[in-house]
Amino acid sequence: MSVTRADREASLKKRYAGRVAAAPKRRGMGRGPGPGAPRGGGRPKSTGAALKRLLSYLEADRLRMGIAFFCVIVNTVATLTGSYMLRPIINRFIAPPDGSPGNVAGLFKGLTMMACVYLMGVIANYLQSRLMLEVAQSALVRIRTDLFTKMQKLPVRFYDTNSNGDLMSRFTNDVDTIGNMLSSTLVQLFSGTLSIIGTLFLMLYTNIWLTAVTLIMIPLMLRAGGEVAKRSQKYFSAQQSALGALNGYIEETITGQKVVKVFCHEEIAEEEFDILNRDLREKQIRAQFLGGMMGPVMNNLSQVNYSLTACIGGIRWVVKNFDVGGLTVFLNFSRQFSRPINEISMQVSNVFSALAGAERVFSVMDEEPEAADDKDAVSMDGMRGEVVLDHVTFGYNSDKVILKNISLYAKPGQKIAFVGSTGAGKTTINLINRFYDIQSGTITIDGVDICHIKRDELRRHIAMVLQDTHLFTGTVMENIRYGRLDATDEEVVQAAKMASAHSFIMRLPRGYDTVLESDGANLSQGQRQLLNIARAAVSRAPILILDEATSSVDTRTEKHIEQGMDRLMAERTTFVIAHRLSTVRNANAIMVLENGEIIERGDHEDLLKEKGRYYRLYTGMAELS
Repeated sequence: MSVTRADREASLKKRYAGRVAAAPKRRGMGRGPGPGAPRGGGRPKSTGAALKRLLSYLEADRLRMGIAFFCVIVNTVATLTGSYMLRPIINRFIAPPDGSPGNVAGLFKGLTMMACVYLMGVIANYLQSRLMLEVAQSALVRIRTDLFTKMQKLPVRFYDTNSNGDLMSRFTNDVDTIGNMLSSTLVQLFSGTLSIIGTLFLMLYTNIWLTAVTLIMIPLMLRAGGEVAKRSQKYFSAQQSALGALNGYIEETITGQKVVKVFCHEEIAEEEFDILNRDLREKQIRAQFLGGMMGPVMNNLSQVNYSLTACIGGIRWVVKNFDVGGLTVFLNFSRQFSRPINEISMQVSNVFSALAGAERVFSVMDEEPEAADDKDAVSMDGMRGEVVLDHVTFGYNSDKVILKNISLYAKPGQKIAFVGSTGAGKTTINLINRFYDIQSGTITIDGVDICHIKRDELRRHIAMVLQDTHLFTGTVMENIRYGRLDATDEEVVQAAKMASAHSFIMRLPRGYDTVLESDGANLSQGQRQLLNIARAAVSRAPILILDEATSSVDTRTEKHIEQGMDRLMAERTTFVIAHRLSTVRNANAIMVLENGEIIERGDHEDLLKEKGRYYRLYTGMAELS
């Protein structure tokens, strides 16, 4: 039965249900990697706590913020003073109450003074804008630094269960929305509040009865703004989450573009993208519509207030109880009084959008990092590489055990191989470097439990060549030196020769100084793997883990680097995980895993004589999936 668009839409919503949540909560779930791992989450309970935490990033710039807010006060006072100066100018120089003619010289002098006051406000406004921009960018630097630093401390489990695109969205879109709020919204909220208070004071001073008309409209305006804000808040959070989901899909699709094309999945990918894109559009329309409603609603109410004030003020002027200058100024104040209320209301959408982004950023910062080292953890200088697994049991989830009661030992310099079907538990040899902690049993190196070894020291003594290669933007020399940053150029070249990578490197346009970009896209898969092997070689780690290291290398290349691999593994305790049994024939011991248990162990010749599982795998009688 064919899959309809409705089916795909339902599937997409199910797959991205957790990803679009604003604050994933994974602590204590014990989830492991894999496509089946849930991505649940929910919004933090208190946006007030998120705002308070966000403002804490401004504390380091309190002096500049103080100056900026002082400039806001100066600008507000200058604006209000300049507006009130119209009253004496009109009453004294344009339309005196006694009916005498106007005074042109006095009018020019008054206008000059008013211009100077406004100029002072303009300068203050420029200074506060410049200062707040610097404060906001400094705060964003600290937020990005904290976020990136925290991500370096998160366990591998976190990256196995989160989309790279969604994480990138938190670094870019969410942080940008925070920056918009810090640079302008905070100042406008403060300035608007000051303007309201100052304008209200001057309105009371000018005419208390007309002020009463304006005050009657305030509860109505606040009620209308509050209703719109309450309805729009949840949509801004959904908008940020949907944006993260779309970015995640884009990242996955671009990364797997070859797979998309191989299976002619372009149309389906476009359709799935369209579903997520339309979902984002709908959420953005709702959020932006409700956020945009704030301005028109407040403007219309402001016009009503202005009209009532003008009518009543005109009546009072006709009956000679009110001066024309006072009426003019009060009408100006009436409009000024509504303007900051409108601006504050308009900024609500920015605040909610920024808080939604802050919640998503802080949700990553609040993830549990790797457990701290024990107080008595040791450094293990001069590690020899004697590894012992004693009755080890492990599972990504407590209800699904991957390794069952595994025991083995590896003496320094030995090569231990793991073979078996997919899902048999071979890759969990990565437990040695404590990417995951075991449920029971012990793993010791040189007689010391790895739980009592500092993680950094432990991993510094273990080199890994993974199935999936990864090269950083930089020269070939820098990529190999990543294995040990203090390695000399000569040591890097020697490591490349050991991995049989030197010859192809010298054929590159600039040899070891050739710059690699886009994960080494200008190299073949086999060449990228050779650089990873050279990276492991330069590390000088006494323990080496080869996780399907030659799976992406063709048979000819594999034979070509076999001698280099033997040199790499010499005097190192080596664990090899392989599907190609030809790569493990010279291992000191071969462990045959099935359903998380070691069902056979021995060297190549002994296992062939037993004619068991290994024999069937080696001779092709059993299929490796």
